Amino acid sequence: MYWLGQDLVFPDHSEVNDEGIIAIGGDLSSERLLMAYKLGIFPWFNEDEPILWWFPHDRFVLFPEDLYVSKSMKKVFKDKTFTFTENKAFREVIINCSEAYRKGQDGTWITNDMIEAYCKLHELGVAKSIEVWQSDELVGGFYGIEMGNIFCGESMFAKVSNASKAGFIQFVAKYHSKYQVIDCQVYTEHLASLGAVEIPSEVFLEYLEDNNQS
Repeated sequence: MYWLGQDLVFPDHSEVNDEGIIAIGGDLSSERLLMAYKLGIFPWFNEDEPILWWFPHDRFVLFPEDLYVSKSMKKVFKDKTFTFTENKAFREVIINCSEAYRKGQDGTWITNDMIEAYCKLHELGVAKSIEVWQSDELVGGFYGIEMGNIFCGESMFAKVSNASKAGFIQFVAKYHSKYQVIDCQVYTEHLASLGAVEIPSEVFLEYLEDNNQS
């Protein structure tokens, strides 16, 4: 396993292990995080673990043109159940994501260090948040990293039914012509219901390379 030191470097993608881990250690500096995302790598680890860097063999993505909106979700929009904003409450969104209950998961992988690292990326204009409101209360949202024509989704939360789905649908519909692909990282039933699919990591790298050259 490749252990990162102080140098800003990641191993070749061929070094990834069977689980999808490509490196361990390093730090969460803005420079390292930006390098990682350009390479299709992201951090994901528990609070009592060293930093684990992932490059899944199968990448879970959504192509905006394949977004699926069910009849029930169309009614949510028709009834104007929610209102939406961007970058109005980034820290609140990531904190809510860190506190969200996830089935089969003890604790959170969004540690205080992760929160501060991504808030710094937000200050740099790279990380963005989508907020979902109901009666002036923040009831859902998500955040991620904007890399040219690719948006790398990180985490979402919902305090009421359909809040995170509505936020995601609204976001994809709004930016369908801007983003070529939305990276959802690993499979979730929640996003699969909206049209996300798994593609080989090699294919995802082609999108990244095209994006980095443009």
